Amino acid sequence: MNFPSSIAVFCGSKPGHDPKQIETARALGRAMGENGIELVYGGGRVGLMGAVADAVQEAGGKVTGIIPDFLMQREVGNTKVDALEVTDSMHSRKRRMFDLADAFITLPGGLGTLDETIEIITWKQLKLHDKPIVVINVGGYWDLLASATRHFTDAGFAYASDAELFRVVDSVDAALDALRDIAPGTPNPSSERL
Repeated sequence: MNFPSSIAVFCGSKPGHDPKQIETARALGRAMGENGIELVYGGGRVGLMGAVADAVQEAGGKVTGIIPDFLMQREVGNTKVDALEVTDSMHSRKRRMFDLADAFITLPGGLGTLDETIEIITWKQLKLHDKPIVVINVGGYWDLLASATRHFTDAGFAYASDAELFRVVDSVDAALDALRDIAPGTPNPSSERL
């Protein structure tokens, strides 16, 4: 199977304290650029966002940033990307990222990254899409997300199969391998469904 042509990457607008986090963001960006995979991301030029975008472009890849107007200054909108779309809300930002992406990868981040990841997993659970979702668990950062999914199942609020909605991996190479293995089957939903 070929790689997806575009991947939305959810990640922090801060660099984090662990140098491995920013190194992983750069490694992901390089791998995407070298493999001709377009980056779709939150449009910032700082933190992990900026690191992954810069690395994609340095490796000859295309970058599309999607950022709401009110965050242009706060997240320091990246005007050096190939395309920067400014939306009117957070919801329209997430919807646009969904529309442009064939797959999703999550790197470390804060509440915004968690929100984006949970929403895209929930849409998949509701069968609104069947696009691959991979979480790169840098240094165990997302262990709590994996254990929360098990907890929901154990408590009777989720099906055991919900754990298969996304994959948790430890490296960029493993994420790319996972994307080779996962074939999306459902086309983009209509706007009315999301």
